[in-house]
Parts: sequence; C-alpha cells; structure tokens
Amino acid sequence: MPSQKSIINLHSKTLPFNSARIFTCVLLVLLCLTTSSAESSISELEGVIQDQTSAPIARAQITLRNGPVIIAEATSNSDGRFRLNVATTLDTILLVRAQGFANFESRLNTLQTNSPELKITLAPSPISEQVTVTATRTETRLGDTAASITSIPSEEILTTAAITLDDTLRQVPGFSLFRRSGSRTANPTSQGVSLRGTGASGASRAVVLADGIPLNDPFGGWIYWSRVPRTSINSIEVLRGGASHLYGSAALGGVINIFTREARSPVLLFETSYGNQQTADASLFAAGRKGRWGASISAETFHTDGYIIVDERERGRVDVPANSRNAVARLKLERELSSTAKVFAAASFFGESRSNGTPLQINRTHIRQFAVGGDWQTPQAGAFTLRAYGGTQVYDQIFSAVNSTRSLETLTRVQRVPAQSTGFSIQWSRAVLKRQTFIAGLEAREVRGASDEIVYVAGRPTSLVGAGGRERTIGLFFEDIVRLTPTLFITAGARLDRWRNYDALSAARPFSSAPASNITFPDRGETAFSPHISLLYKPADKLSLYASATRAFRQPTLNELYRSFRVGDVLTLANENLRAERLNSGEAGANFSSFNQKLNVRGSFFWTEIALPVANVTLTVAPNLITRQRQNLGRTRSRGIEVEWDARLTNQLTVSGGYLFADATVLSFP
Repeated sequence: MPSQKSIINLHSKTLPFNSARIFTCVLLVLLCLTTSSAESSISELEGVIQDQTSAPIARAQITLRNGPVIIAEATSNSDGRFRLNVATTLDTILLVRAQGFANFESRLNTLQTNSPELKITLAPSPISEQVTVTATRTETRLGDTAASITSIPSEEILTTAAITLDDTLRQVPGFSLFRRSGSRTANPTSQGVSLRGTGASGASRAVVLADGIPLNDPFGGWIYWSRVPRTSINSIEVLRGGASHLYGSAALGGVINIFTREARSPVLLFETSYGNQQTADASLFAAGRKGRWGASISAETFHTDGYIIVDERERGRVDVPANSRNAVARLKLERELSSTAKVFAAASFFGESRSNGTPLQINRTHIRQFAVGGDWQTPQAGAFTLRAYGGTQVYDQIFSAVNSTRSLETLTRVQRVPAQSTGFSIQWSRAVLKRQTFIAGLEAREVRGASDEIVYVAGRPTSLVGAGGRERTIGLFFEDIVRLTPTLFITAGARLDRWRNYDALSAARPFSSAPASNITFPDRGETAFSPHISLLYKPADKLSLYASATRAFRQPTLNELYRSFRVGDVLTLANENLRAERLNSGEAGANFSSFNQKLNVRGSFFWTEIALPVANVTLTVAPNLITRQRQNLGRTRSRGIEVEWDARLTNQLTVSGGYLFADATVLSFP
C-alpha cells in the first residue's frame, strides 16, 4: 500500500505540471492561429489605380503573388478600380502593370492597408518601355522598334506654351511646314508637312491621322491643324521616314498619329488663354460613362487679330493684319460589347475664317465629318480593327493682285472648292508563339472635288472657270514581325496600292460672246509597290541597334492635277500628266538607356532620295505676269543625322532635347 500511495501521490503531484504543459501548448497554438489569422486577415483587397494627375487608369493588370506563385489577378475598370476576393498575407507581392506606365511592385505590408482602399499611383514608363503603335500598326515597345519615332503625351501637350497643334509639333526634330509661319496666320494651302527635309509643297509629304482617320485635305492634301481640340488629345506619335508600306500615299516622309481620349470615366478638362494681338483661345473636353456606354464632347475656339506679314520697309496702304478665327466641336459615343470588343460613332464640325494680309484676300472653310468603327480581340483569332468615315467640305478663297508700291489692290479671282470623301480600313493582327506577329489589312478611299472660280480682269468679272475630278484608291498591306532570338528582331512588310483618276474635266465660259471651252481629261491610273525591311539587335538590355530600308510614294492630288490658280502676278497651271513621287530611303540608328532608364538617348543617320518630285516650274516671265506649271522634276536627296535625349530627374521633372541636321539638295533637273 505504501508503494501504491506513493504512486498515487506521484500522480497527484505531476497532474498540475501536465495541465500546465497542455495549457501552454494550447496558448501557443492559439497564438499561432491568431498570428496567422492576423497575417491573412486581408480576405478582400480593393483599390484604385491612378496616374500622377489623379486621373484613373483603366485596364491596368493587377497581380498578387506569393513568391513565384500567382494567387489572384484582376483588371481595373473604367474608374481605375479593382477588387480581389482572396486570402493574402502581408508578405504577398502586389504587381500593377499598365500601358504607358512603369510597373509598380510592392509588398502589402509596406502599403497602407488600414484605409478603406489602396491608392496606387503609377509613374510614366521609361522611354524605352513605352508602347508605340504607329511604327508597326500594332503595340510594340519603343525599345524594340527599328524606327525613328517620337511620342508626345497629353501632359506635354497641355503644358506647352504653344496654342496650336503645329506649333506644339515643332519640338519634334525635323518637323516643319511648307511656309515658316504657323497656322495662326498662314493660308491653309501652305500648311503641308515636311519631315527630315523632304520638302513639302502645299500638299503634305506626311500623312496626319486622328484615331486612324486621315486629316489631310481630300482635294489639296494640306492640313487644318485646329480640327482636333488640344484637351481631347491623349498622345501624339511622330514617325519619321517613309511609311507607305503601312499607310499608303502621303506617308512619303512619315506619319503623324493623333490619339484622342476615351470616355473611360467622368472627366472635365478646360483650358483657356489670352495674349497680345487680341489672341484668345479656349479648349474643352468632357466625358462620362454609364454601364457599358460612354460619351465625350470636345470643343475649341481660337481668335487672333494677327499682325502685318509684310516687312515694315515694304508695306503699303493695302497691308492689314493677317487675322484668323476658328471653332471645332467633336462628339463621340462608345459602347463596350464585351471585355474584348467595343464600337464607336463620332461626328465633328469645323469652321475657319482668315484674312491673308490685305482687305480682299480672305478664305473660309467648313468641314463636316463622321466616323464609325470597332475593335475586337480574341486569343484564337487575333485582333481586328475597323474604321469607316466620310465627310464634306467647302473652301472659299478670294485672290487679288497688288501693285509694286502696295498702294492698290485689284480683285482677280473668287474661288469655291467643294469636296467629298469616303473611306474605310480593316486590319487584322495576331501573335504566334510569342515570337511572331502578323499584321494585314485593306484600305480604300474615294475623293470627289472641284474648283469653281469667277475670273476678274481690271476689277470686272470676265468668265467662269471650273476644274475637278474623282479619285479612287485601294491598298493591301502585310507585315511580319519575327523575334529570331531574344536579342534579334526582323520586320518585313509590303503594300500594294492602285489608284485611278476619272471623270476629270476643265471648263471655261466667258461672259462675252466668245465660245465656251470644255476639256475632258482621259482616265488615268497608277500602281505603287512599297516594300520595307528592318533589323533590330539588342547586344545589351539597355542598348539596341537597328537598320532599315524602305520605298514609299505620294500620288498627285486633284488640286495638282486639274486646278490652275493665280496669286498676284503669278499664274500656276495644272498638269493632268503628273505622276506619283517615288522615295527610296535607308537609316541606321541606336537607342541607349542608363541610370535605371532615367537617361535615354536615341540617334540615327538617314538617307532619302525622291524621284519625280512635284514642284512649280517657271515657264515664262513677263512684266505683269509670271507663268508657272506643276511638273515632275528629276531627283532630290535629303540626308543627315538626328539625335534625341531625355533625362527623368524626378517623377515630376523631365528634361529633353533634340537636334537634326539635314542636307537637302536637287540632284537632277528636270
């Protein structure tokens, strides 16, 4: 019994000890569970993705990762908001990616998770990481693009001191207009674009697009730079170098591509300014969204009293300030059919009036345009883009002759140019095995235009003259982007264009008893084949080298083919036998980045040769009349170098610059 008692006593003494151990283990387990529960207490994560101006960023990709394992993904909506219903820990990594912005990556424990929602602010992506569309007609990293291209974001457009779009583009090396004066005072027929010294005439030697729709005048090829309100512009891409292999005629010297804002969230932007010469302007953009529907309206107005454009030592009584005023309104309605498909319809109205430096020399323009389109993308079939557009316009102008002392002005012609245009484009692109991308498409356009004029002699009307015709163009293009190795890219493409001019005539009916004359021009057509090839090599992650060769063309406009005109004592005759300008070009360059991509330098050497350029050739010179005619010359050449650089000092401060040297010369004439 004593031994039994001793056993009993031993148990009675060890029971409290075991209970303590058990109690301690339970506490430890509960503590671990509590800690684990605290660490994974975030079962729902929501927030908003915005840029540095607090504007929401739609379609940003949000990824949650535990080590290498992805545990959840989401996409921000039109308001920039996202929500993830998943158990996470504070050590979970949050990654946010959005086009045009630098990637954001952080652990959740470094973010402010106590607030109702996360606010993630994305900084603009480094230049080499920015995505461009213009160079290949599909999304491509700028650092992987074998072309000379400049991107201007909306922040730069809104903060620049320039109040017209063409003045904003002067910050791009190589950009210039036919005349040195800008669109504030220059006649619209002198606002053709020249890139890299290709030498514009009234007709532009670069195509200007707004959301894929050409802005070049359908009759004369010049540009109305105020047709797109500045506050509605999301970005501008300028591609220097021939691009007819993707964009057809007028892309002889390059492409200026304007992208407008989408109605992703409620937004209101307003900008106004006032300066000397009674120069005032205002620009507005407003957008809203309800469900899958979005709508936006943009408008802009401009007025200036201008200045006298003749040198003070040569001025006379007829010289007055060259003033101008214009207004534009654009309406756009969007509908999301699904997360991968959307359609839109848009309409725009533009009016402009100018005084060109004398009491009689004035011009007016009225343009109406509509556009519809859609975008659809699937992993299996690829991406499809459809655009259709049409418009009408009327251009009025009065011409006069001024005597040698600039004391007397005499009316010479009153002109009206009605023009209509319709067109459509369809494009398909598809990536294959992440190493190859195919792009193919079809474009078609039809233009009808005429010039109706009243001719004056000695201030009295003497006859009615008219000229015009029609033009139909169709083009097929194909491009293949291949990643041969992780460091070597090759791009090859070509386009075939066929155009026909028909129903062309010139008529004159004198007010006297003299007989009327009618000339019917024969139908004519031409074909252009525009191949392109480029190679890009990346010996290091921060360095890329490229070279390219291309052929391009520009077909003559209806204005150049059929319309004669007179300015003062200079008469310029039309030429129905003009042929298309043909370009051969090549370039080689490099892109370099350093200091964690905060410093980016791009440079290239280019060579361009144009055969059969259209220019005005003097035929006869008389005391009171100089007669010229548009003709195809022999050959011109432009070669040189260009360098661009930008340095991001802080997230809010970037310094950039550029330099272009172009040696342009006439090689043969005629």
